[in-house]
Amino acid sequence: MRYLLMIYGDEQSGGNLSPQQMEAMMNEYNAFTDEVREAGVLQGGEALQHTATATTVRVRSGKTSTTDGPFAETKEQLGGYYLLDCKDLDEAIAYAAKIPGAKDGCVEVRPIMEFA
Repeated sequence: MRYLLMIYGDEQSGGNLSPQQMEAMMNEYNAFTDEVREAGVLQGGEALQHTATATTVRVRSGKTSTTDGPFAETKEQLGGYYLLDCKDLDEAIAYAAKIPGAKDGCVEVRPIMEFA
């Protein structure tokens, strides 16, 4: 079953990292990516640009409107994701716990709805 592992964290705190801390964090992400790739469960994944680059689209009564930024004001923002094909939810949770962002943010694990 495929699962989307969405990584949430405070995007403002990333600007407070020293170059050495940023390099260490990226090394952790690269190691995790290598692990899920070698395990054969990696389906995809990307880092996202800051929420300031987002546009929210709504259609009401046939009219399209756009708003700069994300839909909701939250303390944590979606920063990236992994799409994994795991045998079950337990395996997906085990991988989610290894994502570096889980240490100071959170990782939402959601099954992908498969349509016939």
